[in-house]
Amino acid sequence: MLSLNTNASALSTQTSLSKTQTALSTSMTRLGTGFRVNSAMDDAAGLQIATRLKAQTSGMAVAMKNTQNGISMMQTAEGALDEVSNIMVRMKDLATEAFSASTTTNDKTAMQSEYDALGKELANIVKNTSFGGTNLFSDGTTTDGSNGLLSTTGGITFQIGAASGETMTVDLATNLTALATALSNVAGTYATPGTPGTELSATTNTLLTTLTTGIAAVGTLRADLGAASNRLDHVYNNLQNMSTNTKAATGRIMDVDYATETSNMTTKQMLMQASTSMLKQANSMSGMVMSLLQ
Repeated sequence: MLSLNTNASALSTQTSLSKTQTALSTSMTRLGTGFRVNSAMDDAAGLQIATRLKAQTSGMAVAMKNTQNGISMMQTAEGALDEVSNIMVRMKDLATEAFSASTTTNDKTAMQSEYDALGKELANIVKNTSFGGTNLFSDGTTTDGSNGLLSTTGGITFQIGAASGETMTVDLATNLTALATALSNVAGTYATPGTPGTELSATTNTLLTTLTTGIAAVGTLRADLGAASNRLDHVYNNLQNMSTNTKAATGRIMDVDYATETSNMTTKQMLMQASTSMLKQANSMSGMVMSLLQ
């Protein structure tokens, strides 16, 4: 039907042109930003899922940093205990030599002097070993192993995931206290550095047994630290795996497929050109009415 008031063909073409223009704008936005979802209108459910995955990924990245810092802290403590072990081995060598008939009184005096110095250094290591400004074994005032970070009652806790339940507790308090006791038994200058010791002037060689016990206590605590560090290393590897796959899942939702979207944009551009041409043709149909009136 030819009509001056209503041009159905033009209205239909105009509607199609408007829809094509909107789709073309969406394609160009996606190609420009690199994201398939730029607002909730693009994919409401997908955006919700991607936001949750992004929060999880971000939390895991911080947890990964926590595990590495935890390993570094454990290695700092373990390195200090390695030196404690070396010192006690030397003390045992001195004690072994001292409790021999061929060793003179003057020899024992010289050995005791070195032994006392070693005891003082044991106390220095326990008091001053720290990580990030926090003392690990002691607060720096005592050597009883009861007030350092690692001696916290109930253990120290690491946040190893993005959820509240993802924690790891390492309890070293009991073994640390046992080590402090063993070190006190080994050398009097450990607890009271200003008082010369008399360990090597004893009439029996029970000090060798005491030193053996102390070395074993160091080994026990070092084993605990090594086990905790190994666990944190496995936690890190697992977090890295989860983070990689979670990021991949987020990308599948949020990232644009350039090959597909470029094809869509080309299609919409061609439709825009065709619709514009047809709209021009539809608008010219009103001229036919005038030709009928001539």
